[in-house]
Order: sequence, then structure tokens, then C-alpha cells
Amino acid sequence: MTAATPPQAGPEVAKAPPGPPAPPAKGGREVARPRRAPPAPAPGQAGGGRAGTARRSLLRALPVSPAVVLLLLFLAGPIAYCVVIAFTDLQLTGQAEESFVGFENFQRAFQDEAFRNAVWLTLVFTVLSSLIGQNTLGLALATLMQRASKPVRTLTGGIVVTAWVLPEVVAGFLLYAFFRREGTLNAVLDWLHLPSQNWLFTLPILAVSFANVWRGTAFSMLVYSAALNEIPKEVTEAAEVDGAGGWRRMWHVTLPMIRRSIATNLMLNTLQTLSVFGLIWVMTRGGPSGKSQTLPLFMYEQAFQNSLIGYGTAVALLLLLIGSLFSVVYLRLLRTEV
Repeated sequence: MTAATPPQAGPEVAKAPPGPPAPPAKGGREVARPRRAPPAPAPGQAGGGRAGTARRSLLRALPVSPAVVLLLLFLAGPIAYCVVIAFTDLQLTGQAEESFVGFENFQRAFQDEAFRNAVWLTLVFTVLSSLIGQNTLGLALATLMQRASKPVRTLTGGIVVTAWVLPEVVAGFLLYAFFRREGTLNAVLDWLHLPSQNWLFTLPILAVSFANVWRGTAFSMLVYSAALNEIPKEVTEAAEVDGAGGWRRMWHVTLPMIRRSIATNLMLNTLQTLSVFGLIWVMTRGGPSGKSQTLPLFMYEQAFQNSLIGYGTAVALLLLLIGSLFSVVYLRLLRTEV
């Protein structure tokens, strides 16, 4: 008899870890479940964990880095330099070197009657020409042009935009010729047998405010025209069907739906009006006797006519603070829901 040959050893097969029993298939047989693939590594774990995340963040920041560098170089840099100068007694009188004076320039500003007058006139000029004039007139023009015919819209828009694109100095000379004693306005009043006067001498702040309204209304008109075109016609038609008149539709439908455009327009117009210099300088030069001297003109007078660079820079920082306060108010309005 021959001995039975032992079975040949084959390659060992790794056994899968025990898991839940597979459900029986048809016919009573059990079918083995396929093994699941291991989960993919979470984002940030591959490639070095935190190092990979930092690398990807750096790559995403590269496209905007040139803009950040330009802002730091041409915006943040000059502002930081002005902050330093505002605390010194730097002058344009050939002094050897400036010295640190602390808050002396700011204390001098608040004690200066001319500075307080300039602040008051700046607020009056901003409220009259920007908050009331440009904003209201721009909204009225945009609303009327929606109902006007195409030739009327083209003609009106062309005239208003032409005043806006004119250089500030050119617009100042035009309005000076309109308001001066022998100007166009008094010629019209004389023709109508109405009393005339020297507007640039008796009411200079009103004259320059009107000039700023005439020049800057086009921007508000364009903003509000775009906002009104975004209002669905179904909403306006539904209000008309419900019996709402023109003023009720404007107050309860139109204004709430374009409130974000109103806040944005007010913020941009206010910041632009606070920095108006050339228009007032050409028309009145801040006179007579400081009756139209806003903060930009007061700053220019102190810094370059009186050679007090440190004091003038301190006034400029205070003007920047006023603009920042207006911006904060408008930004809060933008975040407030109706």
C-alpha cells in the first residue's frame, strides 16, 4: 500500500477581519460582501496637514497681492505719514527740523473760531448739496425719465451727464459767470423786473451748494435709474390695481425696494462732497470773510498759505474722521433690514 501524499502547501491568503454576517442569498448560500475602500484623507490632511492648508491659502492670496501692495503703498502709506506729521510743528519756512508737539495742533483747531466756522459750513454744504440736492433731484429725474419718451430721455440724460463730466475747474468758472454781479442770473432777473444782487457776496454758501448740485446730480440719476429698472413691473402693476397712487407707490413700494441703492448713493455722494475744493476755490476762494470756507479750503489755507504743514495736516485728519463717521452711519443703514 502506498502512503497517502500530504496536500501541497499553497500561498497563504490574508484573512479579512471579521465583520457582520452577510445576508443569505437565494438558495441558502451566503454571499461575501465586497470590502469598502478606506476613506479618502480630509482636505488639509494630505500634503502635510496644516502646512498644506497654509500653502493653498498662500496660493489663493497671490492674485490679489499686487492690489494689496498698491493700496499699502499709495493709500495706507501716505495716511500713516500724515498721522506722523499731524503731531509735529512742521512748517514751510525753511526750519531745520520739526519737533514732536503731541496733540497741540488738534487743541489749536478746536480753539480756533475759523476752524469751527469751517466745520459748520462743511456740514451745511454737504447737507444742502448732497443729502438734499443731488439725492432728491437725481431720484426725481430718474423717476421722470422712466415715463418719458426715448428722445426726451436721451436729451435730458445727455445734458445732465455733460455737467458731470466737465472738469471741476471748468464747472466752477461756468457757475461763477452765472452767479456774479454782472452774470447770467442777474441778467434774467433784470429782464423779469425782479431784484438782483451779488449772489457770491450775499449768499456764497448757497451759490456753491447749487453749483455742486448742478454738477453732481448726474451720478445720483444714473444710480437710481439702474435701481428703478431692477424693480419687477409686476410689483408696480399690483400696487396700481390695489388703488395705490403715485406718491403711495413711491413711498411704500419703490423706496423700500431701492433702499440699498439710496444708502450707497448717499455714502458716495457725501464722501465726494466733503472733499470738494476746486469748485469752491474758483467761485469764491472761501470768501467773503470765510462765509464759504469749508474744511478743505481751511486746510489748504493753513498748510500752504500760512505754511503750517503740521496744523493743516491735523485738520485733514479731522476731515477724514468726519468722513469715517458718515461712512459708519451709512454702512449700518445698509445692514438694517426694513
